[in-house]
Amino acid sequence: MKFFLICGEASGDLHGANLIKAIKQLRPEAQFTGIGGDQMRAEGMQLIKHYNTFAVMGLVDVLKKLPLIWRTLRETKKNIEREKPDGIILIDFSGFNLKIAQWARQMGICVHYYIAPQVWASRSQRVEKIKAYVDHVYAILPFETEFYRRYGMEVTYVGHPLLDALTAKEISPKEVFLTTHQLDQTPIIALLPGSRKQEIKAILPIMLETAQRFPEYQWVIAQAPGVEDSFYDSFIRQIPQIKRCKNDTYALLNYTHLALVTSGTATLETALMQVPQIVCYKTQWLTYQIAKRVVRLSYISLVNIISNRLVVPECIQEGLTVSALTQHVQHLIKGPARTAQLDAYGSLYAQLGGPGASRKAAAAILKNNDL
Repeated sequence: MKFFLICGEASGDLHGANLIKAIKQLRPEAQFTGIGGDQMRAEGMQLIKHYNTFAVMGLVDVLKKLPLIWRTLRETKKNIEREKPDGIILIDFSGFNLKIAQWARQMGICVHYYIAPQVWASRSQRVEKIKAYVDHVYAILPFETEFYRRYGMEVTYVGHPLLDALTAKEISPKEVFLTTHQLDQTPIIALLPGSRKQEIKAILPIMLETAQRFPEYQWVIAQAPGVEDSFYDSFIRQIPQIKRCKNDTYALLNYTHLALVTSGTATLETALMQVPQIVCYKTQWLTYQIAKRVVRLSYISLVNIISNRLVVPECIQEGLTVSALTQHVQHLIKGPARTAQLDAYGSLYAQLGGPGASRKAAAAILKNNDL
């Protein structure tokens, strides 16, 4: 039994790894090949390419890397033809994955989409492509099931895999964590500037300038998997008081007082770990102008989207400034704004379907693939 998996960023690597683990528990003989990251490889997947070799953010970066992306598409198809998998499991990364799905459908390979594209947010015309190319969708957000079913698609709601990741993660005792990362007992504020170099370049300098206004806290960067130490060194070389935390983000969040978080899955992780946060987002001007015209949502963070109200402050594009972040940090260090945010987190866990998403998805994929 063989599966070919494709993800394009750190969160997909995490969820893909947990899915592989769950499938192996049900079918120990299963084999996995594909595009992913270190965590999927650690679970036994044969990695043909690491996602960080062609991770992009924004229209300009996509255009710059088009030759690489097209070459990777061709190589991926050849690998799939050689491996002859029983099914393909796509994890988010819609621009690339929908092209693979179209080709795989023509080849008669069963296509599963786990963590499907957020077409409910923008470019709803892509639903027709998903319907045409994908055999089964596995929804992770409560409102996605109804959305996809309106289009007559095969969809299974499995809940959000973050709950599995949080449950499974072993967090070291605080003293061990502090010693490992050369930290002291001073309260910590965490910086999560994203997993792609492009977004880190855009957002981390603003976070760091804000950090220098609060010297009474330890400011610690959560280093993204697959991003080399030297890349972060270029930002913090002149700010020796800034620390870094590598491959230990959950422990960092567990012991932090507040977090500045780049929009994405990390905002939901931070909320589920009961950490007050400020959501940050900044991309290339042209990309943002296009996004403003196609995205139909009032919010960008998953916490606010799921809650359908402003639970966490969002500093977006021109609104992501040192003065704005400073003001939000002051409000969330203590006081009613902090209490209100923590209270609002309470309903998120239940809304996300409870733990077991990876196991439910694994069982449904095996059933739908007739394996």
